[in-house]
Amino acid sequence: MINTADILKGKILIVDDLAPNITLLEQMLRRAGYLNITSTTEPSAVCELHLVNHYDLILLDLLMPGMDGFQVMENLKEIETGSYLPVLVVTAQPDQKLRALKAGAKDFVSKPFDLAEVLIRVHNMLEVRLLHQETKLLYERVLAEQKVSKRLLLEVLPQAMADIMRQYPEGTADAPPGLVAEGYAEVTVLFADIVAFTKFAEGASAQVLAGALNDISARFDSRSEDSGLDRKGTTGEAYLASVDLSDAVADRSIRAVHKALDLIEAVDRFNERSRYKLKVRIGLDSSKAKAGKQQTQHDL
Repeated sequence: MINTADILKGKILIVDDLAPNITLLEQMLRRAGYLNITSTTEPSAVCELHLVNHYDLILLDLLMPGMDGFQVMENLKEIETGSYLPVLVVTAQPDQKLRALKAGAKDFVSKPFDLAEVLIRVHNMLEVRLLHQETKLLYERVLAEQKVSKRLLLEVLPQAMADIMRQYPEGTADAPPGLVAEGYAEVTVLFADIVAFTKFAEGASAQVLAGALNDISARFDSRSEDSGLDRKGTTGEAYLASVDLSDAVADRSIRAVHKALDLIEAVDRFNERSRYKLKVRIGLDSSKAKAGKQQTQHDL
């Protein structure tokens, strides 16, 4: 959330060819508590200054010799492409206000200056600018998280589902949201849980704990390659694996049962050479599964 302290820290640039006007605006803003104020009497320097300092607000006079405020805004658009142009124009000509807004300015203040009007418009402009930046950062973060989620999803999905999703990247015209591309009559899921694992973890060192998990999963892995099991990963005590969905349902269920027995045997062998006596809880379920172009759902 944007608060008053954030607004008062906003970076402000004052652009006017008359030094007395700059001094007056600086005094008004500093008395109101604004901390980051710079100025220039050279309109041609605005773009370079903005590229370096990324101002949150530019107070821009329209009538200046050599390069007027309208040309400055045109130049700023080239470096703020697709972004928010943080310009508050300053003018004594009422007929120029509409033209300035059409040129990209977000608001205006009139000469001679009214203290209350200037402070309100500056406050509002900075608040909108900071909210725009916050929203942009949030949007970028959401996109990054979506990419990570999709990558993780493709890594843990059964291979047949992952291949389908890779064929239809998000945003393609031939991949309408929610459209189911392929369905499977059933999928068999094996649930395996080390009983009272938390209690075991509390009484074991990190080295012992990591060694126990690695030992059990390694024993399980050593017997998986010959049965078509596709290991997807291990997180803590959770072991994620799948069998190709193209297999027949009966055969897939039998494989899952064999894997359950393998896991029980792996835990038993671990117990034979360890003072920690672990137990494993096994569950099996078979139900429908569907793979979608942009969504994947399992009904279990």
